[in-house]
Amino acid sequence: MKVFITGGSGFVGSHLADRLLGRGDQVLVIDNYETGRRDNLRARDGLEVVEGSITDGELVRTLTGDFRPDLVVHAAASYKDPDAWESDVLTNALGTALVAQAAKDAGCERLIYFQTALCYGTNPTEQPVTLGHHLDPDSSYAISKTAGELYLRLSGLDWVSFRLANAYGPRNISGPLPTFFSRLTNEQPCFVMDTRRDFVFIDDMIDAVEMAIDGKGHGTYHLSSGGDVSIKELFDATVGAMGVKMDGPVEVRPRGEDDAFTILLDPSRTRDDFDGWTPATPLTAGVAAAVAYYREFGIEQTFTHLHLPDEDTH
Repeated sequence: MKVFITGGSGFVGSHLADRLLGRGDQVLVIDNYETGRRDNLRARDGLEVVEGSITDGELVRTLTGDFRPDLVVHAAASYKDPDAWESDVLTNALGTALVAQAAKDAGCERLIYFQTALCYGTNPTEQPVTLGHHLDPDSSYAISKTAGELYLRLSGLDWVSFRLANAYGPRNISGPLPTFFSRLTNEQPCFVMDTRRDFVFIDDMIDAVEMAIDGKGHGTYHLSSGGDVSIKELFDATVGAMGVKMDGPVEVRPRGEDDAFTILLDPSRTRDDFDGWTPATPLTAGVAAAVAYYREFGIEQTFTHLHLPDEDTH
């Protein structure tokens, strides 16, 4: 197959590119390296990488028109600054509209999208959240990602939108795990939020995405385990993987106003349509793999779409 991956040097996109190249597909990647890393993809047969932005409509149309992909996987997203409304709208809403239109014009058959579970807001009315829950995004990131999903629906393409639990693993530089590693490595004080999250290891996630690339599913799905763990449990797993000795228990802080206590997603439709898919990697094994990556490649910067007090940023 010929697959065009936007944001292909990012966390999800680069893992997917590696999976597809390993089975002999041709892959075209576009990335502006706002959050993607150049060392996430190495030069190899079947891979072409273009530095650029999906907000450049002419570039996107040229790439899709020349490459003629069978399928587009849209992994590019703006998320690193909760106050960057303009960037969020340009990338997540306009960029998605441009990608969908260019894909359709190029004769592409299918588009796969990644949506945030925060499309349901920070206080969903049911747990676990079903796909029938009303959309209630209440942050710039979630609003713009939801707008992108709606443009995808409008496009007339055959589409799949995966609404995601918290993906983690090697190459991930957003969220609590890389932040814990960075702070512990630099002997900085750590704290955890009094929240819980549904964590899905990247390899398990890519298993489902690969099935969608091969034609399974249509419409919206939850990529989640259906269970959650506390952020303190994640911290403890990180400490264990690093072999760090703590002087005392880690500080637990109350969540901020823009942070959900937990968002449990019901994955039943995904299991039904994707051959019984369910995450198989234990948290301790996934954290150990991520820590091994951070030790080898380092972390220059971590990102979050949440507001943090000035003294807590780094």
